[in-house]
Amino acid sequence: MVATRRGSAGQEARATADREIGATGFGGRARAAFTMATVPAGSAKYIILAENLTKVYAAGKIEVAAVRGVSLAVEPGEFVAIVGPSGSGKSTLFYLLGGLTRASSGRVVIDGVDFATLNDSERTKLRKHRIGFVFQKFNLLPTLSAMGNIEIAYTVSGRASGPSGVPMDLKYLDHLSDLLAIKGRLKHRPSELSGGEQQRVAIARALITRPAIVLADEPTGNLDTKNSDAVLAMLVKSNRELGQTTLMITHNPEAAAVAGRILYMRDGEIVREEAGSGAGK
Repeated sequence: MVATRRGSAGQEARATADREIGATGFGGRARAAFTMATVPAGSAKYIILAENLTKVYAAGKIEVAAVRGVSLAVEPGEFVAIVGPSGSGKSTLFYLLGGLTRASSGRVVIDGVDFATLNDSERTKLRKHRIGFVFQKFNLLPTLSAMGNIEIAYTVSGRASGPSGVPMDLKYLDHLSDLLAIKGRLKHRPSELSGGEQQRVAIARALITRPAIVLADEPTGNLDTKNSDAVLAMLVKSNRELGQTTLMITHNPEAAAVAGRILYMRDGEIVREEAGSGAGK
């Protein structure tokens, strides 16, 4: 089963009828039944495609399933939020979709490339070139300015190296700085920036390589309400203006509401889907 966005676009790639997910989940545990559309496996229409993902961790002799047979599909340019309480498996799903950990079973296809077919080096290269990450902890290098943090991210991506390397596009950075309202703050170190400014610098760092996908894990988790609202507005604006696919993990339903589509997780499973305020925009 694959969760898809409802609407007229792309319906020809979907099955003619929805199928109801059964009332029994992983290991025979009861779960709420709900309806999702199905799509052909490996459809090129989807920039993120997950099929029957499971992640099991061993805790001594006990195996714990953090993600239980999750399937979902995301179209290019969508803004999708995955929301759930602590321990629901949403962060593990984030790491699976970002290629930061391997699935115990199932597969992840990113822009037509199956992560399972890649070795560690190839997965790292795909992440660098196709995915931008934004984390709850800003992960800015304290000894570098905001500009330095953005520049080093571009260097690490490998885009500037080799005979076909391309220098960082300063005009694009100028546009990002305007978009994220950090233009006058790029010379400052993280300790001289507010939490909201640090997160916006982290977003600029994620976007500077022009990734096809932006994965944001609790991007407002360390922020107050005012800065949270500003960061969410920036993520929505960058999604719409730059056309990047955005997938945000959050425990906060109010934050998730800015997305076009919301998937709810509980006990390692997607249990419900609904449209967010960004649907159809």
